[in-house]
Amino acid sequence: MVSSPNSVNNPQPVEAPAIDANLAVALDALLAEQSVTRAAARLHTSPAAMSRTLARLRRLLQDPLLVRAGQAMVPTPRAQALREEAATVVRRLGALLAPGTDIDPATLRSTFTLQAADVVGAALAPGLLRLARQEAPGVSLRFRAEDLEAGPALRDGRIDLEVGAIDHADPETRVEELATLSMTAAVRPGHPLTEGTLTPDRLAAAEHVAVSRRGRFAGPLDAALAELGLDRRVTVVLPSHLAAMTLAARTDAVCLVPVSPPGASPSPLTEAATTLGLHVLDMPLSLPPLTLGMAWHPRHAADGAHHWLRDAVRRTLRHAPAGEGRPH
Repeated sequence: MVSSPNSVNNPQPVEAPAIDANLAVALDALLAEQSVTRAAARLHTSPAAMSRTLARLRRLLQDPLLVRAGQAMVPTPRAQALREEAATVVRRLGALLAPGTDIDPATLRSTFTLQAADVVGAALAPGLLRLARQEAPGVSLRFRAEDLEAGPALRDGRIDLEVGAIDHADPETRVEELATLSMTAAVRPGHPLTEGTLTPDRLAAAEHVAVSRRGRFAGPLDAALAELGLDRRVTVVLPSHLAAMTLAARTDAVCLVPVSPPGASPSPLTEAATTLGLHVLDMPLSLPPLTLGMAWHPRHAADGAHHWLRDAVRRTLRHAPAGEGRPH
C-alpha cells in the first residue's frame, strides 16, 4: 500500500498526554510513605484505590517504583530520583490552588484608594496607618472625598473600597455593615445649652451649622423638630463634617456628631469631636440611626491584598482608638 503524500509531508501532531494532578499527589504520598496502606490513609482513600493508582503510575513511568523487600516496600532508583521532585510539584500545586486570601501582609506592595466622607477618613486613616506599619509596611493609602459615583468607580477600579453610609444599590456591589451610630448635638465648652435640661425648644432656638455637600439647609433633625411643630435656625451650611465641628468649637453654633449607642464601645468617629473639645449633649428627640458600611466590587472578593484591607477597616472602625460579618 502506497502512503498518501500528505501523510508523509504533513504528519499529524502527536497529542500530549493529559496531566492529572491527582497522580502527582499520589506519587508524592507513595514515595514519602513507601507503603500503599499508609499512602492511602494519608490521602483519605482505600488501599485498593491506592493500589490501582500505583499500577497506573507504573505504566505511565514504565518503572515499578516500589518493590517488595520482605515485609516492606523499597523504592527503585527511579523512584528515589523522583521523590524530591514529586514533593516540590505538590507544594507548588498547593500554593497555586490555595485561596487568594492566604497571603502574608508583610509581602504586600499595594496602594489602596478609599472613598469616604471627611469624618470617616479622619477616623480611619490613623488606625489603618498603624495597622499597615505593624503588618503591611509596603501598603500605601489614598483617600478620596465623596466626589465619585461609587458604583461605577468601584467597577472600573478608580476606588478599591467605599466606606461610610452606603446609599447605592448596584446589584453586583458587595456591601458589609460595620457599625450603627446615633447622631447627637455637640457644642463648645461653656455653651448655654450645657447648662440645665436640653429640651427640643431650646435646641430649636439655638444657632445651627448644617452639613451638606449639595448645600441643603434641611436634614433629619429638621424633620424630627417639625413633628413637634418646631423649626431650627441654620445660619451656615458647610460641605464638611470636620469644618462644621471646627466652627462649633469656636462659636455658639450647634453641630451634629456621630456617637455609639448607649452601652456600646466608643466610636472612632467621635474622636474628632473629642479632639476639638466639643461637649456632646443628650439629644432630646430621636433621629434616624447612621449605618456605616463598606462596599467593594466582587472581583476583589477573593483577593488577598483586598481581604487584608477590608479586615483592617473592620478592626479600625469597630473598636475605639484606645483598644484595638457578613462574609468577606
